[in-house]
Amino acid sequence: MKENPLKKLETFGQSIWLDYIRRDLIESGELKRLIEDDGLRWMTSNPSIFEKAIAESNIYNQTIDYLALNNKNVKEIYESLSQQDVQNAADEFRTIFDKTDGEDGYVSIEVNPHLAYDSKSTIEEARRLWAALSRSNILIKVPATIEGLSAIRQLISEGINVNVTLLFGLPRYRQVAEAYIAGLEERASRGKSLKYIASVASFFLGRIDTLVDPLVEKFINPLGKQSEIAKKIHGQVAISSAKEAYQIYKEIFGSKRFKILADKGARVQRLLWASTSTKNPDYSDIKYIEAIIGPDTVNTVPLKTIDAYRDHGNPGSRLESNVEEADWIMAHLPELKINIDIITQQLEDEGVRKFNEPFDKLMEAISKKTSL
Repeated sequence: MKENPLKKLETFGQSIWLDYIRRDLIESGELKRLIEDDGLRWMTSNPSIFEKAIAESNIYNQTIDYLALNNKNVKEIYESLSQQDVQNAADEFRTIFDKTDGEDGYVSIEVNPHLAYDSKSTIEEARRLWAALSRSNILIKVPATIEGLSAIRQLISEGINVNVTLLFGLPRYRQVAEAYIAGLEERASRGKSLKYIASVASFFLGRIDTLVDPLVEKFINPLGKQSEIAKKIHGQVAISSAKEAYQIYKEIFGSKRFKILADKGARVQRLLWASTSTKNPDYSDIKYIEAIIGPDTVNTVPLKTIDAYRDHGNPGSRLESNVEEADWIMAHLPELKINIDIITQQLEDEGVRKFNEPFDKLMEAISKKTSL
């Protein structure tokens, strides 16, 4: 019988994280099956996922009615629903967390996305969520905005696990890793334990190609040097960014500075590949899994992509292959008049808006249910 490609990813040091959460997935036993049969090791939630679950199903109606009758407002109802789901999912993953000594088995929940440019409020909300959830295998999602960096440092120093989300650019990744290490150093200076602090840096990959590809395609048809460069670059910028990020990861977490922290029990901040469902129908539906498999990484994927990889995935350690080609691709983008730093800042700005919109729709969906 063919070995499940999803479970085989573990042998290459990569953990699979489900980019989806819904109450019936947990209560039906389907989540447990994914953990046992497919080697699922992590899980994430966000307002977009909750908005679809609440607006497109009736599974939350009874609880919403109960909370509304007890005079809970829309935000309180959302927090009650989301926190219960996240707690229940974390309990399902607890065996994995214990078995791996805190290496795997986490569930993520996001701070209010409207706080993306407010460090102080992000810290306050993250503290509140951490206390309310009361699970050691939770990560609080904090966006990788400039304002988010100080929040990351502070939360890590307090021993609060952080999933750094909405990360697109390599310079910003260095800042994120610096914030994580600085938080650990601050915590260590107070004599606090570093052992069970967890963090991931979540690179959103598919969105990079979605924005860059049309710019590259303008240069493909004409003859000449730019056309040849464009053909080599087309559809490869996101994966090249991931490979470059992994080299930065090895540099930072292989440094003497981090070794001092590792000797005190600190864990690396793992790279997480997000937005890995394929948007372009011309590309393989497992494009953003196959090319970026490597040690100490996580790939967060929706159910559809999990099904696709189970069916025809071909695992192999490829994250460090063709790094020179990735270097070449990133170095030649300016010849196509593409400034990748401007692109990634645009993606960050758009990402914040795209997180805010489903959050607002979620509030509207709950409000409609309470007025029925």
